[in-house]
Amino acid sequence: MFNTMTITKTSGALIGSLLALLLLFWGANSLFLVRPPAGADHGEEVAQAYSIEVEGGGTEEVVEEEIDFGALMASADAGAGERVFGKCRACHKLDGTDGIGPHLNGVVGRAVAGIDGFSYSGGMVDHVAEAPEWTPEALQAFIEDPSGVVSGTKMTFAGISDAQDRADLIAYLQSQP
Repeated sequence: MFNTMTITKTSGALIGSLLALLLLFWGANSLFLVRPPAGADHGEEVAQAYSIEVEGGGTEEVVEEEIDFGALMASADAGAGERVFGKCRACHKLDGTDGIGPHLNGVVGRAVAGIDGFSYSGGMVDHVAEAPEWTPEALQAFIEDPSGVVSGTKMTFAGISDAQDRADLIAYLQSQP
């Protein structure tokens, strides 16, 4: 079955493959080896990239720009909001029946946690004291960061960060009876 020639060929192929890998590793190290600049002491920290000086030193805090949500709502497009609603469609319906989440037709102006028979989370029921009605402003805050606005909500959606998308979605929801 095995003769010495087969064993010799197999070991030659294995040793040849290992030699090829060793040579490739050696070649790659010589091409991509990062060495400290000449004159640097061993163990001394060396910058590996260019430093760009910026005026102000970078100690300033980034200020979030205020969004005029009223102006966004005035220019909102319900057609674009229908496309954004695709993110909500998995849990919410617009036909008056509840899914995983409550139905959203007529949500603008409706009482928070106001659908009889739907099992709201304790956080949503407690949120009624802070915001008793789903106004466009309350909806936009909730849609931006659901768990940040209503602690303990069952809604696992991360939110919609784009303010124009939120305004379009609310305009679409307003158009649904």
